Amino acid sequence: MGRNLLKTEQAITFVKETISRKLIQALNLIPVSSPLVVLDGTGINDDLNGIERPVTFPIKSLNEQRAVVVHSLAKWKRVRLKELEIEKGEGILTDMRALRPDEDYTPIHSIYVDQWDWEKHIDTSDRTFAYLKATVLKIYQALYETEQEVAQRYPEKKAVLPADIQFISSEQLLALYPDLTPKERENAIAKKHGAVFIYGIGGELSNGFPHDGRAADYDDWSTDNEEGYKGLNGDILVWNPVLHTAFELSSMGIRVDKKALMHQLEVRHSTDRAQLAFHSMLLGDQLPQSIGGGIGQSRVCMFMLKKAHIGEVQVSIWDNEQRKDLAKQDINLL
Repeated sequence: MGRNLLKTEQAITFVKETISRKLIQALNLIPVSSPLVVLDGTGINDDLNGIERPVTFPIKSLNEQRAVVVHSLAKWKRVRLKELEIEKGEGILTDMRALRPDEDYTPIHSIYVDQWDWEKHIDTSDRTFAYLKATVLKIYQALYETEQEVAQRYPEKKAVLPADIQFISSEQLLALYPDLTPKERENAIAKKHGAVFIYGIGGELSNGFPHDGRAADYDDWSTDNEEGYKGLNGDILVWNPVLHTAFELSSMGIRVDKKALMHQLEVRHSTDRAQLAFHSMLLGDQLPQSIGGGIGQSRVCMFMLKKAHIGEVQVSIWDNEQRKDLAKQDINLL
């Protein structure tokens, strides 16, 4: 088993090196360092759906001021664009590591999160669905080419991604499958097309519910777009033939401007957050307009290497009984 695990580790490295290189080229990104922790109370940490608890601890040398382990770097990256004086049309890419202790264990979820977090400085005129779509196409092309190279290097890992990705709004998806839950709708559309970008995720749909949760202060999910729907954000989903389900590889979007931030804070009854450091900078025109997102490293490796469990491509904490049960199914966790 040891040699097989070693081969898996080598394949993981190949996948990560291949796609990161392609992302840098496709999006004009510069690799940068990133934090594992940030100070609490600054508003910089990603609030995800607004209810997940971060890992927190006091720092002795800072008079017991508390720090939090990042959930992701959605807002930190935008601040970093300003600090590094990144020009319009350029962006940053970082190798993000995070802890999400409230995450529920599933074959595709772990408390340990690793992703390529990227952010790109854009012009105000780029805050359009057309720009979002063009960016999605570049990312999908990087994913598609990576899978082709993986299949060439490891013939047993057959490529399954279609050459093209389809686009659909969350409102259109609801109209298409009105009797299904959001996850069932994702399964249906991903199975039909193989790869899809669902946009406009976070705001309330015509049925009174959002497709999925999004924090109010990074992705713009409320602005009217030129397609006639709301939102300038979304998720890249593919059909996973091993798990027989829709499989999210990336969440991304054009970030909020002042107007969208205040509107979304009002919708979420969170206008008090406007006083936090990050939000004050944005409302004070101190941050660049940007587009950004996260691409799950373990998710991508799972998909490219046709693995059935996220623990086969990352080292995390698992229950011993779970390890034994999975081993009986020839699923060996790292």
